Amino acid sequence: MDINELIAIVKKKLHNQINIESINIEDKSFLHKNHKGNEEGKFHLKITLKSIDLKQMSKIESTKKIYKTLDKELKEFIHSIQILIT
Repeated sequence: MDINELIAIVKKKLHNQINIESINIEDKSFLHKNHKGNEEGKFHLKITLKSIDLKQMSKIESTKKIYKTLDKELKEFIHSIQILIT
């Protein structure tokens, strides 16, 4: 899977499961290029989203909801994820 395909899947899944006003996903894989444990085909994503629903939850609850929604992608294609909720 390439990064553009992964970003499209992540956006679609998050929109389907969470009420989101806006979302921006950046590829930050270069940050992990020489890290031990970094694997080919796994990406580092920075997800910035605006969601009143998530903002009303605790940080732990909102993060759990995102991780549950992206479970398959986190296991197979994502090395690291950074989440900013506004």
